[in-house]
Amino acid sequence: MTGEPIVTITGNLVADPELRFTGQGTPVARFRVASTPRVYDRGTGQWSDGESLFITCTAWRQVAEHVCESLQRGMQVIVQGRLRQRTYTDRDGVKRTVFDLDADDVGLSLRHRIAYTDSTLPTALAQPPAPAPVPAAPAARQKAPGHGQRPSRPLRHPGWARLR
Repeated sequence: MTGEPIVTITGNLVADPELRFTGQGTPVARFRVASTPRVYDRGTGQWSDGESLFITCTAWRQVAEHVCESLQRGMQVIVQGRLRQRTYTDRDGVKRTVFDLDADDVGLSLRHRIAYTDSTLPTALAQPPAPAPVPAAPAARQKAPGHGQRPSRPLRHPGWARLR
């Protein structure tokens, strides 16, 4: 359908995304995003959470698979897609209206995280991971890499995002 409003929402995943398949085998992911604005009270000089908006999002095909492989509950995401309104009658006979978002694109917000990626994911996944060396003595914990630097140790699966 044309003419549907395109919106972008930023918020946190309420639960892990669920991946299902249609009767024809098309992947579809459903996930809920909670977007909570920060509100400044001039009287008290304090910031507080405003009222949360919960949106159910649906992603299809490759985007659905990527969402389910990459994201989990609590992550801050950015979702862009077509806003849909639907009306239904609940168990008590009350007519309700809800808004859903058909996601065209989903991304991880980098506001509070750093992500490292590698564009050679399919080739890297085809190779078995190298066995981890066994240290002779307890090693000191490695510090996280600085801004603009790649991680010093190899990722579990090169190409997958590593977040801190």
